[in-house]
Amino acid sequence: MLRFVSFGSGSSGNCYYLYTDTEGILIDSGIGIRTIKRYFSDYGLSFSNLKNILITHDHADHVKSVGCISSEFFIPVYATSEVHKGIEHNYCVRRKIPAANKRFVEKGETIQLGDFSVTPFSVPHDSSDNVGYEIVYGDVVFCLITDVGHITPELEKRISTANYLVLEANHDEEMLLNGPYPQHLKERVSSENGHLSNKSCAEAIVHHATPSLRHLWLCHLSEENNHPELARKTLEMTFHSYGLVAGRDFALDVLKRKSPSEVFELR
Repeated sequence: MLRFVSFGSGSSGNCYYLYTDTEGILIDSGIGIRTIKRYFSDYGLSFSNLKNILITHDHADHVKSVGCISSEFFIPVYATSEVHKGIEHNYCVRRKIPAANKRFVEKGETIQLGDFSVTPFSVPHDSSDNVGYEIVYGDVVFCLITDVGHITPELEKRISTANYLVLEANHDEEMLLNGPYPQHLKERVSSENGHLSNKSCAEAIVHHATPSLRHLWLCHLSEENNHPELARKTLEMTFHSYGLVAGRDFALDVLKRKSPSEVFELR
């Protein structure tokens, strides 16, 4: 049985776990190691089953504790060369990844990690580099796309093949426009290398998802410029106008910013 849990999703820290009874992959490590240890204990998970770590990009809310976890549990960390360089220079990562634990990925090239086939792909964002991950286990296709400025043809393709999809719905456009952020930050968030709005997330699904999509999770919601119910309602209204119904055509959940989700079974 394949399972998925989010330990945190937002600018306070991002960390996701995809696992079976015998092996697991951590995607990003942007929350503290003590918190991750507590969540593993609370959920009855074992670090002996955590075999690999995948990193999307080098911003602190995605890599804060990656060096600590990699060092303490001798876990390989997979990222592009530019992301590894960015982690090395990120002052928020106080304990760096040991050289022996660094592994390098190339966009578009599939690697085999145990029973998981992992393919990184390019995601536009204002970091050193940024990738999403398509992870295939048996006949299940899981895809995670976060911190994405706009939907590219590559992302359209990944959305169309996913059975289970984690996709950013960062902000409501009106809340961002009228909110407390200074103008330069508003422009950064809404740029083509910033973050995906609720509206853009909804449009990506209605135009590119297929009947193979079974579950959609909204991730990386802004605390200042979004709200879980607003994000859900925006997507549901857009879906309705195209004849799609969340809960009938596929499940829809909003991942919490600062607390773990339930454990989802991916069948």
